[in-house]
Amino acid sequence: MRAGAVQLKGSVYVLPDNREHEEFFQWLSGEISGMGGEAAFIRADRVETMSEEEIVALFERRKAMDYRRLGEAIGVMEDKRAGALQGGRAVAAKALRSGIAKLERDFEETRRTDFFASATGRDLGTRIERAQGALNELAAAARRAPRSAEIPLRDPDAYRGRRWVTRRDPFIDRMASAWLIRKFIDPAAAFGFIDEEDVAAAAAVTVAFDVRGGEFTHVDDLCTFEVLVRSFALKDPALAKVVEIVHDLDVKDDRYRRAEAAGVQEILEGVRRTAVDDDDSLERGMAVFEMLYSAKSRR
Repeated sequence: MRAGAVQLKGSVYVLPDNREHEEFFQWLSGEISGMGGEAAFIRADRVETMSEEEIVALFERRKAMDYRRLGEAIGVMEDKRAGALQGGRAVAAKALRSGIAKLERDFEETRRTDFFASATGRDLGTRIERAQGALNELAAAARRAPRSAEIPLRDPDAYRGRRWVTRRDPFIDRMASAWLIRKFIDPAAAFGFIDEEDVAAAAAVTVAFDVRGGEFTHVDDLCTFEVLVRSFALKDPALAKVVEIVHDLDVKDDRYRRAEAAGVQEILEGVRRTAVDDDDSLERGMAVFEMLYSAKSRR
């Protein structure tokens, strides 16, 4: 029920005892009676077959399902924000602001019937506050960002047989970039994962990509995959099609409007959820992009 009641058994529902809920049940009983039905509400100090903790747990399980959807939406927003921040330009700032505002409204509506202030709700509220703070950081980065930055050409020979590192929990841009590196730049590339604060210290022995402070990352409205393509002057008609798909998926500005993008993302979501660890996720994601490139090559 939208009022937040939980079902105990059959047509028996329960709400915490307060004036608002008493008025609601009085109204509901009147509506049911007016339609020829029978209804009654009872104020009770306890339910003999259940403890108070068990009743509270019923309410919290109900809210957990409502909060799960919001949590998934926040995860999408966090991915968008992380991608936009890497190059110091808030390409998606306007869409992010609108999305976070909607999430806040949905959260407040959901929290209205979180009668016992569940831990899930508190954690979600904290994530939304952090997302809002990150959005402010994103806007500040956009104001500082240089426009039309030049992407210098790199010598492929200097990047062979290297160890390449990126952020943990690889997804679209990192998977695609790793595939591109091994396919076109460094066939013997080894991959690893690193925390952002360790990028500078690792620069002498690794090549960091798709991470803030890395050698290859977002530039203006180009994702890391696009930056790598331009840095090594890669020319290939099939690769150009993959570039458009990766851009639409990662930057999310609908520049190319590639119809395949949604399907590719679904597959990569499946990889991400079923992989045993980050190494497995990256390798399987790379395999997806190899198949995508092969399909575009055949055409």
